[in-house]
Amino acid sequence: MQIGKDSTLRLMIVDDSGEDAEAIVSTLRNGGIAVRPLRPLDADELAQMVASQPMDLVLAARSARGIPLSGVLSTVDASGKDIPVIVLADAITEADWLSDQASGARGVVLRGRAEHLLHVLRSEWSDLETRRAVRRLDVQLREFERRCDALISSSRDPIAYIHEGMHIRANEAYLEMLGFESFDEVEGLSLLDLVAPQYVNDFKQLLKSLSKGEAPPPRFELEARSLDGDQFPATLEFATATYEGEPCVQVVFRRREEFDPELAREVEDLRQRDVVTSLLNRPTFLQALEEAVSQVARGEHYSLLLLEPDHYQRLLQDIGIDSADALIAAMAKRLAEQLDSSATAARFGERTFAVLLKGNHARTSAVAETLRAAFASHVFNAGERSTSVTASVGGVQIGEKIASIGLVLTRATDSLQTATSLGGNRIEIFDPGAVDRAEEERVQNWIARLRDALANDHFLLHYQPVVSLQGEAGEVYEALLRLDSNGETVLPPAFMGIAEEHGLLDAIDRWVVNRAIEVLGERRRNGYLTRLLVKVSPSSFGDERLLQLIAKQLAAHDVPGDCLWLEASEAKVFTHLRQAQAFQAGASKLGCKVGLEHFGAGLDSFQLLAHFQPAFLKIDRVFSQDLAKTPEHQLKIREIAERAQSQGILTIADHVADAATMSFLFTAMVNYVEGEFLAPPGPQMNYDFS
Repeated sequence: MQIGKDSTLRLMIVDDSGEDAEAIVSTLRNGGIAVRPLRPLDADELAQMVASQPMDLVLAARSARGIPLSGVLSTVDASGKDIPVIVLADAITEADWLSDQASGARGVVLRGRAEHLLHVLRSEWSDLETRRAVRRLDVQLREFERRCDALISSSRDPIAYIHEGMHIRANEAYLEMLGFESFDEVEGLSLLDLVAPQYVNDFKQLLKSLSKGEAPPPRFELEARSLDGDQFPATLEFATATYEGEPCVQVVFRRREEFDPELAREVEDLRQRDVVTSLLNRPTFLQALEEAVSQVARGEHYSLLLLEPDHYQRLLQDIGIDSADALIAAMAKRLAEQLDSSATAARFGERTFAVLLKGNHARTSAVAETLRAAFASHVFNAGERSTSVTASVGGVQIGEKIASIGLVLTRATDSLQTATSLGGNRIEIFDPGAVDRAEEERVQNWIARLRDALANDHFLLHYQPVVSLQGEAGEVYEALLRLDSNGETVLPPAFMGIAEEHGLLDAIDRWVVNRAIEVLGERRRNGYLTRLLVKVSPSSFGDERLLQLIAKQLAAHDVPGDCLWLEASEAKVFTHLRQAQAFQAGASKLGCKVGLEHFGAGLDSFQLLAHFQPAFLKIDRVFSQDLAKTPEHQLKIREIAERAQSQGILTIADHVADAATMSFLFTAMVNYVEGEFLAPPGPQMNYDFS
């Protein structure tokens, strides 16, 4: 199972050295894994945490003496929970590994090998999430089967389940039609006993083919006979099924005079179609997709394309919302005109179309390009208006490693979002066989866009108010980076990882700080006492150019240094401590405040304060979520606020979502709050601080 980028690993680390444990957490975060760590100090605390704290993995050092590895394995085993234990070893021997495995360890990692650590933890975490998903699906399947059974029991259609030609289940309508008073009379009865003699041989052949696992025909017409010997024309409809975990065949047994094939076909077609576009609807398309995914395991090649019009909200403003259905219908018609009979097309969402194709990556790309070009070159009529529309196409080549409905849809959706975020009117196809090439092309496109944004001011800042709970005068905002992409606003998660990997963070930092000081100067000239929080990356800690830029721009715009509050991640400061100390010293000489964000997420955040003296702490947002229902988060926030206050450090609580959280933070003596409850980020500084 693919682990989402926004997922947080709840990891317990059992190691005698707190510094080594913190280094492991930093390694994981630098490797792109968000971590919520735990570290018990003794066996009692270990048992208490395992019993009461939610966790995903346990990383236990074989060399630990405070809590021996054997104690960790036995405690986890006794809990009855599915918590994989991974052994942290200085070296691996065959005897140690066999012993650990026999005691219940799921894996082993070598201390100091960052790539090995990341690989093993990702693998075990993914396996754990797969097991959890299977358990959830088992529960859902049992509930689904229960509901189906209840539905079948109450159905007016005569329905029975047949295993090896014998009845194993039948509903009341079935029993009534054939003259049985109870299921006891039909249980174990051969279906052949309900078939008129002249049809017995043909029906025997059908039952033989079903017993061999061959697919049943959609329907079979014959003369049936009831318990009292009366014969009547009937139509049998078949479907493969399971009953109490056993494979069987579901039979719907209808009197033929009750069945109008033409009407049934019309009703079924209407049920499967979207009313506006006449394309297949989403449920019907998902059934076709599920069948295609199952065929991939047999060597077939399929792909899924998702298509959306670019700048849809802008289109609606142009044509009027009352013409939306007309525009969607026109786009559906244009889509259908480009496809042959082997393709399956559907309306998949409000403005999303889906196409299921049979063929390899070359055909998928060719069809995607045909669709993109067909939209770009066409003028669409919507009511009394005409408009041009471009479209983004995202897709996935379905392979054995992407052979589940969820993963197929995720990959296709990600590709569509990528095509849209890169400006639209383009195609993005995820091909498992060419992922490296596609990823490299995507990365290079982003690098070019980021460099263009730096050179031509395509970055912009949004501002979120940071409100004082203690009556501090003036106004404080946090400056949040955005990227303008052809009128669409792109958020940092889409590009900051690539910027970091390719050495662009320091340049982005300088752009943000430069723009922030310009804005502070404008506000100051307009009579506002404004302070701005600005994020700084580790790339700038050792780069004198940022401090030189700050000094120059503060002087040029007549801005006091204490109006600029620079914030860096706690984890990044911990792993770049000396450079961070030097940067803080330089910024402080200019009058700027330097603080820590994501504070409290580390194993021992207060340990950092002995080496790094911040002017403010922004408490990690995880502690603000569901605060009213989470007593341990309340205790943590109080602890941070009290210890910060005793050292003269300001505190800021992020992600405040409701009035109850605001009230608690006020009583906890937190200095500032920020979050959607107060105001979302926006391009203007227009919050009323009074």
